[in-house]
Amino acid sequence: MGKAVLIAGCTSDAGKSVVVAGLCRALARRGIKVAPFKAQNMSNNSAVTPEGGEIGRAQALQAAACGLKPSVAFNPILLKPGSDRSSQLVVLGLATGNVNAKNYIEHRSHLRQVAAEVLAELREEYDVVVCEGAGSPAEINLRETDVANFGLAEAADLAVYLVGDIDRGGVLAHFYGTHQISEPEDRARIKGFIVNKFRGDESILQPGLDALEAMTGVPTIGVLPFVDGLWIDAEDSLQSAIGNSIGPKHPPLGSERLQVAAIRLPRISNATDVEALACEPGVSVRWVDDPASVLDADLAVLPGSKATLSDLAWLSQRGIAQALLQRASEHRPILGICGGFQMLCKQISDQVEAGEARPQEGMGIFDVDIEFREPKTLATHANGAYEVHYGQITRSTEQPWIGDEGARKATTFGTHRHGQMEDDAFRRAFLRHIAHANNKTGFVLSETTSFAQERERQLDLLADVIERRLDVAKLLSEL
Repeated sequence: MGKAVLIAGCTSDAGKSVVVAGLCRALARRGIKVAPFKAQNMSNNSAVTPEGGEIGRAQALQAAACGLKPSVAFNPILLKPGSDRSSQLVVLGLATGNVNAKNYIEHRSHLRQVAAEVLAELREEYDVVVCEGAGSPAEINLRETDVANFGLAEAADLAVYLVGDIDRGGVLAHFYGTHQISEPEDRARIKGFIVNKFRGDESILQPGLDALEAMTGVPTIGVLPFVDGLWIDAEDSLQSAIGNSIGPKHPPLGSERLQVAAIRLPRISNATDVEALACEPGVSVRWVDDPASVLDADLAVLPGSKATLSDLAWLSQRGIAQALLQRASEHRPILGICGGFQMLCKQISDQVEAGEARPQEGMGIFDVDIEFREPKTLATHANGAYEVHYGQITRSTEQPWIGDEGARKATTFGTHRHGQMEDDAFRRAFLRHIAHANNKTGFVLSETTSFAQERERQLDLLADVIERRLDVAKLLSEL
């Protein structure tokens, strides 16, 4: 049986996904047959596997870091929040219904078994499986039914490494508190701390790390620097904060930039769709939530949503729907993706996710009606784009946009396809049209940008950092 390790985090968004991706790439470059694993993920950023299942987008990226195609085995349990109290439960790639925080506990004994069995199968096939925890392992109220943290470590006898985000402050307290609040049996599994996003002089930090080791008996095996410009598929919406710029921020090749406003919906899903736009030189993409920013941009992007009708109501309350209607009337470019596309349509009937018996009015920019139907569409396309949606077009008078799919009206575009902008030729043609629509003759489009190569470069950058700043040999010796 192959070895396995659990990378846990002191908090959500501590950097677990990034560390796992970098470690997977580093091990793969050493010729080790490695695979990622996240027993339970809570995220609306998902991807479709070749076998037609749905997994977290971060695990699809980690698979790429290993040189593997995504598989439902890499993320057997996925929770997709539709509200603050309810999530869709996806098991082994397929939606099985909705759960709330209370009744989910009733599923956990079965789900723990599913996760343990899948991990055991992966360990039969791979030399090393790098497991990622979920949230924080210090949530002692959930320990008895834990699926992804110490519960998994106990079931599979795993060494645990804790990642902490020093950029937020308080990382030493996070490490110490997580260590101390854990049960003695769990505490004994913690073999090392990993500091993430460090800036400055490490010699100033070292006395704190020495004191932490003296108090806990646990060494810090790596201090990973803050990597400016790093952009890796977001695990959750914490990385889509208002005002944040997206992508590597390459300087323009010409005298003008394209400004893209990506609307930060409350229940945003597949936020990574806009990253491919941002990889182009001179294209600036920023998360916004106000009408003025939507009106000022050269392109407004309405991304996917796990709660289409709820987020549509939010757009109206914020005045953003009105800004989009104004843009459409002035023939200024808009891109709607999946749920965002549905919101631009005339009527939306959703008895599946929203439980609305009556059709609801959309923005009506497209003369298209949408009806949510089971089963969920899970599809992949030859260029790498994929679809994850219940909503189906039942009536349309609009011109399709991509083949016979989606809709196009003047400079407003809509599609159910995620990842479409990762197709380099398609993206270039689209941005050329956006620049022309905005009369930006000074915007010069690169003919050589490759999204796939840019992502590979990011993964190699992560692996380089892991190799330089993490004691990989010590980590492997504990497995």
